[in-house]
Amino acid sequence: ILAFTWRYSIHGEQPLPLRTCIIVFWHEHMLAGWHANRLMKSTALVSLSKDGEILSRILKGWGISTIRGSSSQAGKEALENMIEHLENGTSIMLTPDGPRGPRHIFKPGAAIASIRTNTPLFLTYIKEEHAVIFKKSWDQFKLPLPFSKVHLHYKKVTYLGDSNSKDLIADFIAECESIMKEER
Repeated sequence: ILAFTWRYSIHGEQPLPLRTCIIVFWHEHMLAGWHANRLMKSTALVSLSKDGEILSRILKGWGISTIRGSSSQAGKEALENMIEHLENGTSIMLTPDGPRGPRHIFKPGAAIASIRTNTPLFLTYIKEEHAVIFKKSWDQFKLPLPFSKVHLHYKKVTYLGDSNSKDLIADFIAECESIMKEER
């Protein structure tokens, strides 16, 4: 009920529901990020943890299916599952610094899936105007307050380099991280 009171302000090139893409946002903004994009034909990557189980139930209630796995558990299987979903026309949403951090460090999974399937990434910077911040959590998790305005800034990026060049792919991942860290 709380999430349906949030008001969204969209900036940049917003992903379209009928176009396959990968939408990423930092772990601390996951509730607002997933809720704002819930109308996409999408699947969310959620960890295998107990918290991930709770989150999967919330997402299911919002009409978002899940892939279970993360960089720290069942990572290879989760990546292959993401690629299969993308090839079948389903968009993916994930937090590139989750599930355990470090905070604001862009792990390679989203970029690798994007490169292997030639699918655009929508890097999403999110700012909640009024939120409770859980300062003791590794990610500084933010829970928007009722009727809070949530700003979503989208930046579409596509990898155009050699898909076999580890250096170019590492540069692309670093560029994605830098864009995600820009304050708007």
